[in-house]
Formats: sequence, C-alpha cells, structure tokens
Amino acid sequence: MCGAPDQAVALPPGTDLTKETVLTGRVVADGQPVAGAFVRLLDGTGEFTAEVVASASGDFRFFAAPGTWTLRALSRSGNGEAQLTADGPGLHRAEVAVA
Repeated sequence: MCGAPDQAVALPPGTDLTKETVLTGRVVADGQPVAGAFVRLLDGTGEFTAEVVASASGDFRFFAAPGTWTLRALSRSGNGEAQLTADGPGLHRAEVAVA
C-alpha cells in the first residue's frame, strides 16, 4: 500500500484557494475511474515535477504554481495525458483518459 495521502478527500484545512494553485482531476478509461494510476505532473518544458497515485475513485491532486502543465497517467488500463492551464490561484480540474 502506498503512503500517499488520499487524493479523494477534501482539501487540507487551511488551504486558501485565493493564494494557492491546486490541480485536480480524475483518471478514466471508457468513462470509468481508474484506480492506482500513476499521475505525473510535467511543467511547460516537459520536465518531470511530481507524481501521485490516483485514489480508488481515480482522483488525483497536485499543489503547483500557475502555468501550463501536462498531466500524464500510466496505468494497467493504458496511458494518456491532458494539458491543463492554471492562469492563477484556485482549483483547476482536468480529466485524463487512458486507453
């Protein structure tokens, strides 16, 4: 079992979305959640920044800086990626479809 925090739970107490940029979303295959996918966060140049394991419901979350990001999911169901632009603080959502 991975020691990563549950990505499906509410944001940690004290998270101020007027100051913090949170990237969140779900990994899906054929519209169904993909549990246990490795979700990688790549910066605007394609450099690896962070990785989390998607929850049982396919959810993931990163705290990041504003900018353009690539979310890449690797799973037994396949791989996929999505682009996400966070133009400032707040909650920014994306779905990553794998095939």
